Amino acid sequence: MRQPWRVAVVGGGIAGLAAAVRLADRAPAGTRITVYERSGALGGKLRTGELAGQPVEFGAESFLMRDPAGGESAAVALLRRLDLAGEIVHPTVGRAALAVDGGLRPIPGGTLVGVPGDLAAVAAVARPDADADRDDGHPLLGPDEDVAVGALVRRRLGDEVVQRLVDPMLGGVYAGRADDLSLVTTMPALARAARTAHTLTGAVRAAQAVAPRAPGAPVFGTLRGGLSRFVEAAATASGATIRHHATVRELTPTDGGWRLTVGPTPDPEYVEVDAVVLAVPARPAARLLAPLAAPVAATVGGLDYASVALVTLALPEPDLPDLSGFLVPATEGLLIKASTFFTTKWGHLRRPDGLALVRASVGRYGEEAQVQRPDADLAATVHRELSAVLGVPLPAPVAGHVQRWGGALPQYTPGHLDRVAGVRAALRPAHPTLALAGAGYDGVGIPVCVRSGETAAEEIITALGGAGS
Repeated sequence: MRQPWRVAVVGGGIAGLAAAVRLADRAPAGTRITVYERSGALGGKLRTGELAGQPVEFGAESFLMRDPAGGESAAVALLRRLDLAGEIVHPTVGRAALAVDGGLRPIPGGTLVGVPGDLAAVAAVARPDADADRDDGHPLLGPDEDVAVGALVRRRLGDEVVQRLVDPMLGGVYAGRADDLSLVTTMPALARAARTAHTLTGAVRAAQAVAPRAPGAPVFGTLRGGLSRFVEAAATASGATIRHHATVRELTPTDGGWRLTVGPTPDPEYVEVDAVVLAVPARPAARLLAPLAAPVAATVGGLDYASVALVTLALPEPDLPDLSGFLVPATEGLLIKASTFFTTKWGHLRRPDGLALVRASVGRYGEEAQVQRPDADLAATVHRELSAVLGVPLPAPVAGHVQRWGGALPQYTPGHLDRVAGVRAALRPAHPTLALAGAGYDGVGIPVCVRSGETAAEEIITALGGAGS
């Protein structure tokens, strides 16, 4: 029987917790897993709160049900492992809109993150430059090429498609701008198709054909009672020792593994472990990596982040459209970039008294000052702008909540995945028992973070000699 291991998971977000669960399932019996979380709460950007007596998400709202190949997503698979799959619920209203020209227009169908496969379908929202997307006899992208999404779409379809469709869609997910974000990282299916397709619309259709969705199959899910249940169940299933308010300040290689320096500088604690999963954002990861590999740390620390604020209002019997919400192009000049009508979108949240929960997202990359406005100012501005977009005065809120997420969303510039591959390739030979996980490396979204954590755990298991019993 293999000897039990000592593994430290640095970072208690969903990536770190997924790694801990996978280690618990596959490591030798008796393995000691410790999760070090510098804050007082696990879950990272998964946080369920309460407003007006009702659970509401103050962070991530939902997860994708399927993976890019059409199979079950990593989030759903982990929920099944945690006996929570039966608690998954789906949106009852899936229609969303774009706030353009002072009103709401339905988001056109047949697009891939706003990029159209059928130009006629988007004509009511944006005027594509159809003449530019001609077959010029060669693929859109070379075999190893990566470009900014905006650069490719502007070149093939014009500015308006970027500004009115692609930018708000990417902004809703990344709080970034299409002209800065990597196509390979943010839209991998389209990037793969673009290596063979000769037109952008053809690449969109090809990407959609690779992983068709069954008619009526739900795209998104969440958990009844809130996503914090996911966090709690993963922490429990891992059997890990959870250390809150435990900042790991140094990682030092030893003959048998690693020494962690934990806690305040005047009174440090030293912990010996066999392996480390480093599942924290890029900048704190870079600080820990700097003494081990300065060039690697510089690359990791170069990843920038956008900050956002989520403003949730409880409104008594508002006149809301039958929509899940809407997205706002930056060209509209509004503070809000997206809004979700929670109690319309999610049927299980609807209340007999008609009280509605509406959430707006504030903050695009480079607009950190807007996110730092006082709570009352943010809430009042959101209320005013929602009323203007909807064309009706909304009632005064009976309750509200402002959740700021500083440095929440990674900004993946072109070449990101190659840089990450280079980082991992540089670390692995010298430090095979150190694995990186999280959104800073592999992409945003709960399923991607779960898969990233599980992959890091498998790397540790392999490095320490394989699964035990």
